Amino acid sequence: MIIDTTEVQDINSFSRFEFLKETYGIIWTLIPIFTPVLGITIGVLVIVWLEREISAGIQQRIGPEYAGPLGVLQALADGSKLLFKENLFPSRGETLLFSIGPSIAVISILVSYSVVPFSSHLILVDLNIGVFLWIAISSIAPIGLLMSGYGSNNKYSFLGGLRAAAQSISYEIPLTLCVLSISLLSNSSSTVDIVEAQSKYGFWGWNLWRQPIGFIIFLISSLAECERLPFDLPEAEEELVAGYQTEYSGIKFGLFYVASYLNLLVSSLFVTVLYLGGWNISIPYIFVFDFFEINKTYGVFEPTIGMFITLAKTYLFLFIPITTRWTLPRLRMDQLLNLGWKFLLPISLGNLLLTTSSQLFSL
Repeated sequence: MIIDTTEVQDINSFSRFEFLKETYGIIWTLIPIFTPVLGITIGVLVIVWLEREISAGIQQRIGPEYAGPLGVLQALADGSKLLFKENLFPSRGETLLFSIGPSIAVISILVSYSVVPFSSHLILVDLNIGVFLWIAISSIAPIGLLMSGYGSNNKYSFLGGLRAAAQSISYEIPLTLCVLSISLLSNSSSTVDIVEAQSKYGFWGWNLWRQPIGFIIFLISSLAECERLPFDLPEAEEELVAGYQTEYSGIKFGLFYVASYLNLLVSSLFVTVLYLGGWNISIPYIFVFDFFEINKTYGVFEPTIGMFITLAKTYLFLFIPITTRWTLPRLRMDQLLNLGWKFLLPISLGNLLLTTSSQLFSL
């Protein structure tokens, strides 16, 4: 039997082409998955560096300066150190709960990024219930903290988990009522629609001016949800050593550390989307797209500028929780719960009733 050499070469080239085609298909499938994860990781590293630099400036001391230029690699060095540390387990604890608690805390917050619009066409999932999906998913994180506290078989850890659950429940309700007021004003629960509704009147159309009471309540509630000072009762070192983190070491402790900053970043992003106009710069309107005519041809310039504006507003807003950490003293647990149930909840209910009334009268 005689086989033509040309046919063999054609078969081999075809098989190589099919293999390359499958490889490119797998790569293009993985890019949309890993790109947001990489962006979120870089965002968290920037927040950690910003907090250390701002804290050093407030306390008039030298911040991180040796790991990389201006100390930008310090957070990466800390993460590498935690990655290679030994994972210890409590001898009489619930190993399963102890292991999956940090993962639940991180994954529930990561999923929240899927409904954050960085620009008009730069969002993973544009849902009609986007803001309420964020609230529903973020409410899963305290379950992970409670599992971690219970699985540690340590009274300090268990008390820290209970405090985290009580604090989250207390401040989620005012937060949800504020979001509901924004949805009524925008006639939609989609994050993209909420930003578009604020763009009608430019800078003065931001929900910050139409919902000032809601903005203050949302700010306080988001600080409590992120367990930032003065609301860091679940991990108060004077009372509970480190709360639900007491028995953790290595990468599991690092997951809790990352989760706190992930939560802080997503809360700041939602403040930008709900109250600060999202990707609309508004002051003044710049005819960049018309001047370069890039938007009409490639459609890349507008999402890039929109993402830059959203992130700029987000990181400017982050100065508030960072400076609050070194300004206000920690509350007691009874003061924290009284603030949530006796003050923020009635005020947010009144704000919702006023918003509903104004919307009904405007019909």
